Amino acid sequence: MQSVTTTSSRNKVDSYESPDFYCLDDLLTAEHKLVRSAVRDFVKREITPIVEDYAQRAEFPQHLVTKFGQIGVFGATIPTEYGGGGLDQISYGLMTQEIERGDSGLRSCVSVQSSLVMYPIYAFGSKEQKQKYLPRLAKGELLGCFGLTEPNHGSDPGSMESNFIERSDYYLLNGSKLWITNAPIADIAIVWAKNEQGKVRGLIVERGMEGFSTAHIDNKWSLRASTTGELVFQDVRVPKENLLPEAFGLKSALKCLDQARYGISWGALGAAMECYEVARRYALERIQFNKPIASFQLIQKKLAEMLTDITQAQLLCWRLGMLKNEDKASTAQISLAKRNNVEVALRIAREARQILGGMGITGDYPVMRHLMNLESVSTYEGTHDIHLLILGAEITGIPAYK
Repeated sequence: MQSVTTTSSRNKVDSYESPDFYCLDDLLTAEHKLVRSAVRDFVKREITPIVEDYAQRAEFPQHLVTKFGQIGVFGATIPTEYGGGGLDQISYGLMTQEIERGDSGLRSCVSVQSSLVMYPIYAFGSKEQKQKYLPRLAKGELLGCFGLTEPNHGSDPGSMESNFIERSDYYLLNGSKLWITNAPIADIAIVWAKNEQGKVRGLIVERGMEGFSTAHIDNKWSLRASTTGELVFQDVRVPKENLLPEAFGLKSALKCLDQARYGISWGALGAAMECYEVARRYALERIQFNKPIASFQLIQKKLAEMLTDITQAQLLCWRLGMLKNEDKASTAQISLAKRNNVEVALRIAREARQILGGMGITGDYPVMRHLMNLESVSTYEGTHDIHLLILGAEITGIPAYK
């Protein structure tokens, strides 16, 4: 296939205009807009020029970890005393929105570090654990991962087989975790396992502990600019001070997932907005039958539906962020937003691919990469169907997944 797109076409993609049909910017503070602008500039400068090449090579741009730390996206809502940004939930959402405009895999890295590593240490850790890990995680000096999903237990984490037994001054950990973002390069892992009484607890496992190893998952068609792998524990001696003292039961792990799902709601919106804007610009520039394809009814129908979906998702994100700021957002509300916004983003990416025609499958435009990435986003942190069941249980009071 001959590509007719040059570097100039990529520059057109970079000159991004954020859709805001319902004037939601009027609801943002000056700080919100400043945060969004800073991260948007970072994405344009550091991510957009390189991400297609990294995705084609199925390689994670590891040098961005410290840069993420420098701009303050790791632990943005963690108090400043522990190295975090001390920002509100809307600011964090806007950060993930802009980063996923760049790539879902890079937003995944930020989500895991912030919501699944720093959050559990802050929420359930001891003062010593917070002081030891959080400042370095915030700076990107350490990278973490979250070990919950297992080879035989995905949507049913309560059936996990990973376990630990108590010894004199340590715990002996055995088991494995699969489909773990950041696993191959992570310095620490927040691992959920059952104790001798069958209760789920959280442990901080450090790279270098004897018996702890990681493996890389290859041949992915999705999240190719992200690093994904397996955690393996064979008689790993975990010091007792590495147990998260306030993490009791699976509910603690699920609270972490709520944090991550919130960020995904905003992130998927960012991917959708990027695909829409690329398709809109392309439709105005692509000439067929002596006029731009944007003049045809079917193209206008697609664009109108895309904008409608984006506007609805924006409203969901903003309201959910306000509820999060007031500590009122429920698990079911977060599930609704995660499921809806990812579904919307997938639909928009597919329609954008159609508008771009053959060019839609090339790396000269980001649409196909976003589409492939979103297939994974639809699955992780609770699948599309599991989120439907979470909402169904909220509606009826009957949990269908038990």
